Amino acid sequence: MNVVVLTAALSSLNSGLYSTGRVLRSLAMGGSAPPFVAKMNAQKVPYGGILVTLVVYLLGVVLNYLLPSQVFEIVLNVASLGIVSTWGFIVVCQMLLRRAINRGDVAPVAFRMPFAPFTSWLTLAFLLGVLVLMAFDYPDGTYTIAAIPLVAVLLWAGWIVLKGSSPFSPTIPSYELTHIVEADEHNDPR
Repeated sequence: MNVVVLTAALSSLNSGLYSTGRVLRSLAMGGSAPPFVAKMNAQKVPYGGILVTLVVYLLGVVLNYLLPSQVFEIVLNVASLGIVSTWGFIVVCQMLLRRAINRGDVAPVAFRMPFAPFTSWLTLAFLLGVLVLMAFDYPDGTYTIAAIPLVAVLLWAGWIVLKGSSPFSPTIPSYELTHIVEADEHNDPR
C-alpha cells in the first residue's frame, strides 16, 4: 500500500511541477510574470518556472519539518483561501459585466448566468460563509483568516510600487493573442 501511495504522490508532484512550469511560462509571455520564468533550455523545458516551483516545494518541506502535525491544515487553509478568492473575483467580474451589458457599454453574451443576479449574490454569500467557517477552525483557520488584511495590504503596496512601471514587459498583449488564436481557429481548413 505504501508503494502505491508513494507512487501516486510522486506522480502528482511531477505533473504539478510540469504544469506549473508551463503556466508560469505562459504568464511571463503575456507580461504577467517575471521574464525569468519564461526561460527554456535546449530541450524546451521551462526551467525558470520549474525552479520557482521547486522553491515552493522546498518551503513545503521546511514547513513539514517545523510543524509536522499542522502542515496539512495550513496548506489546506491557504489553498482554500486562494480558491475562495478566485471564485469571488469571477462572480464579481460577472456582475460587473452584466452591469456593463445592461448599460449598453458591452455587447451581450450568448450565455447568461441562470437566475442572475440572485445566484451571483447567493454565490458570494456562500463564499463568505466558507470564510466564516474557516475562521472558527482554531488555530490554523483563524490565523489564515486573520492574515487576510496583511496579505491585502502587501498586495496593495506592491501594486502602488509597481503602478506606472513595467516590471514585466509583455511579448504580446493578451487580448491581441486571443484575437490571433480565434482568427486561426476560424481560418483553419480542417
